[in-house]
Amino acid sequence: MSAARILVVDDDPQARDLLQRLLGPLGAVSQASNPKAAQERLAEGAYDLVLTDMAMPEPGDGLKVLQEVKAHLPDTPVIVVTAFGNIEGALDSIQLGAFDYLAKPFDVDAILRVARRALEQKRLVEENRSLRQQVDRSALVGRSPALLEVYKQVARAAASNVPVLITGETGTGKEMVARALHKRSPRTSGPFIPVDCGAITESLMESELFGHAKGSFTGASGARRGVFEEANGGTLFLDEIGDVGMKVQSQLLRVLQEGEIRRVGESVPVKVDARVVAATNKDLKERVAEGVFREDLLYRLDVVHLHLPPLRERREDIPALVQHFAGRHARGGVSPVVTSEAMSRLTAYDWPGNVRQLENVVARALALNVTGVLGPQDFPEPIGDAPKRLTGLAGDLPSLAELSRRYAAHVLQAVGGNKSEAARLLDVDRKTLYKLLEATGVEPEAS
Repeated sequence: MSAARILVVDDDPQARDLLQRLLGPLGAVSQASNPKAAQERLAEGAYDLVLTDMAMPEPGDGLKVLQEVKAHLPDTPVIVVTAFGNIEGALDSIQLGAFDYLAKPFDVDAILRVARRALEQKRLVEENRSLRQQVDRSALVGRSPALLEVYKQVARAAASNVPVLITGETGTGKEMVARALHKRSPRTSGPFIPVDCGAITESLMESELFGHAKGSFTGASGARRGVFEEANGGTLFLDEIGDVGMKVQSQLLRVLQEGEIRRVGESVPVKVDARVVAATNKDLKERVAEGVFREDLLYRLDVVHLHLPPLRERREDIPALVQHFAGRHARGGVSPVVTSEAMSRLTAYDWPGNVRQLENVVARALALNVTGVLGPQDFPEPIGDAPKRLTGLAGDLPSLAELSRRYAAHVLQAVGGNKSEAARLLDVDRKTLYKLLEATGVEPEAS
């Protein structure tokens, strides 16, 4: 753990100096003589602990410092120091979120004991948050034969450093698989750096990946490291690799072959040590045949191939995913109940947006539900309503694919023909939306 940053706020310079000497063994101690100076210090960077005197001349007092810290650094503990007898003010500070309060004159042992306890709490809060994020982001939920095969491949591939290519439709969970690979690899203590190649313009991609020197192009006001350097010792996840242009493809090939990059505007190579995990929802062999993707780069990336099947091909995983997402988005930490009828309809739906769409649908249902019980009425058409309309229509039962197409057309109409907004609400990419609209007779060119 790096050295703690501690801020001492007191209008008495002797008191500040004494606290700095006492707390020096715990970390780097800075001083501020009043709430305004403390605010300026806090704006310069995060602190792990703040000690503030209660009574200070205007403007403000220790409570103002406490409120400032809680507003901008809510996890940073604040210890309030108060003159003996001012217990009422100390209790006010506790109610406002102070970690503890101490009375003057200083008790050296008490100050060190409380400060150590506060710093340990801060460390535990950060550690627990990090662990929760790792678990959430790398969770692979399901026990279908197709997903169990993915589990096995992840376990086998995690120990090596070779590149991995993950394929699958949009929303199938490719980044979660990449995070699972990283978490189970010897690089787990290193960084995991995700890059959405489809969201970066071709002109900026080179700088994003490899960095640049100051003045190497218009707007390069300073030198910058690229994500390959940021991912040293860890994993670099290149999502939507199929969208990368030919120039950058050749540079990626060189990095994979030689283990070094060249920053834009520099000629000196820089060694890098990042495991590359790439993902795509495109058929890269088809793109090679079209002449828009390098075959030699595909071979370099596709050393280990993991394919994530769409959700409609592993429906047995849907109940577990629904419960997982219901627990993640539940109010007050209490998981809601999903009725058997609602679960049946969720399982029967084709989910063109896959796992991501399923999570969004469950999250939206929970946001609007106050009972804690999710029934068919809590989900949108055609998931929640289609079976009611079809009851008794044995001779006219449209497929779930047809219902998906009708729903896409309905959403597009509801948002005034805005394809981007419709795709966002449906949680599918624009290509999938176009296919759905073409099948309904809606002009895909409509904007």
